[in-house]
Amino acid sequence: MIHTFCTKRSECAGRSEVTLTVVGALARDLVGTWRLLSRIDRDRSGALVDERTLGSDPMALLFFDAAGNFAAQFMMRDRSAAAAAPEFTAQNNTTAVDGYDAYFGTYEVDEASGDVHTHLVAALSHSHVGATLIRNMKVDDGKLIIRLATTTPDGVPVNRMLTWERAG
Repeated sequence: MIHTFCTKRSECAGRSEVTLTVVGALARDLVGTWRLLSRIDRDRSGALVDERTLGSDPMALLFFDAAGNFAAQFMMRDRSAAAAAPEFTAQNNTTAVDGYDAYFGTYEVDEASGDVHTHLVAALSHSHVGATLIRNMKVDDGKLIIRLATTTPDGVPVNRMLTWERAG
């Protein structure tokens, strides 16, 4: 079952904070602020792939609230190296611009599959506004693990795993 959150002001009118509380273990566990610990890309053979638009060790924060809103910000640690990086469109992903990526919107949780559907209301790269991205997520031993299939700037398919810790 997908737990849907109110996403329009008209849908939220008159609802109390209790009504907006998330339902389900994953939805409940996602709520909070997360800091990126690692971001690992592997190709089909399992070999590590360096992702050049944000680097192999980007900084990032991820926010989920109980009302179904989320925000994500990623930055290359040394943005001076990103100045010449071209913009590209990856499969099932957003686009970093000059070593930075940011987007926010609403989310839904499919408790049965562990998939989280993020609906982008705004994004640094205008071409992603209105997109829905699907990520498999689980919270295990206090860490948020996110998995997705995407592509490198060169179009090479990779499996990405992001590991997060609670920021506060």
